[in-house]
Amino acid sequence: MRKTKTPSRPSSSDGGRTRQKQRTRRLLVETAVKLLAAGGQPSVTEVADAAEVSRRTAYRYFPTREKLHAEAALNGLRPVMEAAMAAIPVTVDDDSDFEARVTALVDNMQRLTVENESLLRTMIHQTVLQTPTGESERGTRRLEWIELAIGALRPKLGAAGYSRLVCALALSTGIEALLVLRDICGLTPEGSVKVSQWIARTLVKQSLSEHTGGRRRRQTR
Repeated sequence: MRKTKTPSRPSSSDGGRTRQKQRTRRLLVETAVKLLAAGGQPSVTEVADAAEVSRRTAYRYFPTREKLHAEAALNGLRPVMEAAMAAIPVTVDDDSDFEARVTALVDNMQRLTVENESLLRTMIHQTVLQTPTGESERGTRRLEWIELAIGALRPKLGAAGYSRLVCALALSTGIEALLVLRDICGLTPEGSVKVSQWIARTLVKQSLSEHTGGRRRRQTR
């Protein structure tokens, strides 16, 4: 009788390597932020040397200076996002709070995108030419910011409704949305920001409306 092999479980060392990679990537980005803030335009090599990370490792994470600079620019927005969200109180029963939060989120996110449009276009070009690996190559920070703005809606909308809203907001923000609004629709940077804000508010309103309508139908049965 043949023995069935037991599927192997991920070892703790796998998790340790993943965390180490995350720390290394974070260190490179934070070092780039400091060098850029000091008025420099550091290369990947210069950032690696300043961070005391091997150059070969640094180039695995960031094959070009443009990609590293774009990541650094986006990383610098985190305090701005957190401050913008903290300035707007969250009352779960007041739907207008969430519309205000996504408006502030999109305003900050898209204005930074406009300011770094050239870098982000380069990053998009480099990313789409890569062979897909099945893992997210970029954009995870965008999801974090969206959840920072509307995370309190998760219990209200349910897992499926909340996930759909996060995905829809991710589609209507960032450099991809800007490319459509600027290149295809011919809008100005300011006009692009305004349309993205309108889309975000509309998505939140629709999600909340569907939730309220569904709850009312259940109550009348």
